[in-house]
Amino acid sequence: MPTNIVIPEMGESVTQGVIAAWRKKPGEFVKRDETVLELETDKITAEIPAPATGILTPSANTGDTVKVGAIVGKIDEALEPAPSSGAAPVAPAPAAAAPATASNGHHAAAGDVRTTPLARKLAEEHGVDLVAIAGTGAGGRIREQDVLDAVASRGKVPAVATAPAAKPAPSAAPSLSHEPDSTGIRRERMSQLRQRIAARLVEAQHTAAMLTTFNECDMSAVMELRKQYKESFEKKHGIGLGFMSFFVKAVVSAVRAFPLVNASIVQSTAGGELEIEHHDSVHIAVAVGTPKGLVVPVLRNGQSLSFSQIEQGIKDLAVKARDGKLTLADMQGGTFTITNGGIYGSLMSTPILNPPQCGILGMHAIKNRAVEDPRNPGQVAIRPMMYLALSYDHRLVDGAEAVQFLVTIKNCLEDPTRLMLGV
Repeated sequence: MPTNIVIPEMGESVTQGVIAAWRKKPGEFVKRDETVLELETDKITAEIPAPATGILTPSANTGDTVKVGAIVGKIDEALEPAPSSGAAPVAPAPAAAAPATASNGHHAAAGDVRTTPLARKLAEEHGVDLVAIAGTGAGGRIREQDVLDAVASRGKVPAVATAPAAKPAPSAAPSLSHEPDSTGIRRERMSQLRQRIAARLVEAQHTAAMLTTFNECDMSAVMELRKQYKESFEKKHGIGLGFMSFFVKAVVSAVRAFPLVNASIVQSTAGGELEIEHHDSVHIAVAVGTPKGLVVPVLRNGQSLSFSQIEQGIKDLAVKARDGKLTLADMQGGTFTITNGGIYGSLMSTPILNPPQCGILGMHAIKNRAVEDPRNPGQVAIRPMMYLALSYDHRLVDGAEAVQFLVTIKNCLEDPTRLMLGV
């Protein structure tokens, strides 16, 4: 009796996803709990394991949108791999998608290649052999940029296989179209994650009374402290001392003085009226840019973490985000967000709230500017300055509170001993 492969529940907010890639081929022998497909949802990319040991027969194609609870294939437990060669016997899979075909006409043996779901999808669309690509990601993992570089090296973007037999199923994801008389316009499906990002950004602007206050911060003291203790810090804790730990500590200090910035506006479960949800803990959501879009994993209990724990936690979340390994638990429960546009060169920006949070801090590029010397009033000095931006929900946070919250962060960064003493 075959065992069905069912899309599992992944939290009440996730109802469907897109099959990003089948990790195993039709007719291939798989073991129980071995990953058979990658499902891209609006929050994470999840790996779906085999529910049994046997021969795989998919019933849904790469690019299909499937709902939670849907059956996308089966495992025939009655079959076993051929004992002579150890290879899996080929079982019929009428509904399965044909393997990707490279531009040289040979099937790409990419089943064992370490790659991100998006890179695999791009390779299939452009007919790129993943085996021939050297990955630049962690552990040699192939990233989508590696695939794009391989496409660019051929001088043009080729059409996907033109053989009649390679015609995709109607339900498959649309591939890029490059007709001879192309006007340079093309369309592609917006990913689940990008759709979710778009919806949340629009929601923030439509539901919150969002304002932004700005200030500037002299980063001299933080930079000097990092320079003085960077090597000894890394030697003792095994992690580099970055700027983010100072900002997390500064936010925690500011939240103690102005706790409403760490609160949320929610609807009551009874009558749908608005309520204020207070948070005793500071769960910092850290915006991380990935090839698929912006994700905001959460560093929990920032008020209880040391500098080294903050740096390690942020590094772990960034690696998981880059490798597509974030879980729903990593993405939920944030009470305040920090975004660093400065790493991309942004001098000033207006960050958008991350609902239902009421505050988000924007960091920016550090630039040497002429300002009044704090040690010699009336004299001009060149100092490393950063513009800070705090966007807040004016329904809950008054302007005076927001300004003082940002000033508290500024003061903590300009005199880091405040962070060490907790004042």
